Amino acid sequence: MKLLKLDLQFFSGEKTEKATPKKRDDARKKGQTAKSQDVNTAIILLSVFMFMLFGASFLGDVVFDLFHQTFQEYMLMDLTEKSIRVITLDIMKELALLLGPIMLVALLAGLVANYIQVGVMFTVEPIQPKLEKIDPIKGFKRIFSLRAIVELVKSILKIGFVGTITFVVLWINIDKVLSLSFKSVGDSLLTMGKLTVQMGIAASIALLFLSLFDFLYQRYDFEKNIRMSKQDLKDEHKNIEGDPLIKSKIKQRQREMAMRRMMQEVPQADVIITNPTHFAIALKYDETKMDAPFVVAKGVDFLAQKIKFIASEHDVVTIENRPLARALYDAADIGDAVPEEFFKAVAEILAYVYKTKKTHALHKE
Repeated sequence: MKLLKLDLQFFSGEKTEKATPKKRDDARKKGQTAKSQDVNTAIILLSVFMFMLFGASFLGDVVFDLFHQTFQEYMLMDLTEKSIRVITLDIMKELALLLGPIMLVALLAGLVANYIQVGVMFTVEPIQPKLEKIDPIKGFKRIFSLRAIVELVKSILKIGFVGTITFVVLWINIDKVLSLSFKSVGDSLLTMGKLTVQMGIAASIALLFLSLFDFLYQRYDFEKNIRMSKQDLKDEHKNIEGDPLIKSKIKQRQREMAMRRMMQEVPQADVIITNPTHFAIALKYDETKMDAPFVVAKGVDFLAQKIKFIASEHDVVTIENRPLARALYDAADIGDAVPEEFFKAVAEILAYVYKTKKTHALHKE
């Protein structure tokens, strides 16, 4: 029996269930989602090299202007504080024209890559300082974990695959590489630039192909990490719906408060119609509140006896009418007007009550 109990406890804590929408939302708020960094890298590299391919003339003009000013102007200037400041500002402007578009393309590509994978998401949870991030024991476990081994294998595969692709591109253009020594400096730079862009595009496409498999793995790993146990599902249900014990106590407290309010209304009633042992209905007629008599209290068995007891203490008239008491109990709730089919019977009772009260008042006088 003990062994069976331990097995049940083990299986109840095993994370075998799919994550609920609430669990996914909580993970997303913490910045946890299925995302491959390789997809970002591949898209950024491909975008940058494609920009370099189609914007080669613009980039070439910027580089040519930079070298032209350097050799034609800057090298002939006297070395003074003012000339150094001018040269520095001019070079920074040229570098901004050269690198600015490339960095802008990389930024836009990174945003697009992230949007494709996770959509719009903003959270500061991942960058918040946590002591566990500098815990050497946990750091050691992360280094030698299964995930670290998988990342190592992935890196080796990427280096081998991408390296092979770039080598193939270079081997196809081996004649151009060997003929560089017979070309001018300008032609050599142009050839090397074209080869660099070709190898970059080929490597980016290869990396993008591998990143698709990495994205599928990251998605599988994410789904595995956010799985829930049966106990987790129960706890989440309790948090959403509320603890049944607490809810029952709240309902009990609400019933007690409602009963106290109802009992406080009994002394204000005009008449109590009883069964006489099982049912008690307290009625009141107030033309300023309602056009018909309405129920201020009702009860069955013990509660009926309590209503009758309070009524006797406050000289509220009690009249026995078995069928009417039972019918009113079923037909009207507290605060409801007496249904139309009972108007005649209730009116006769109230007339009798008012007549009795008037007679008692005359006798007292």
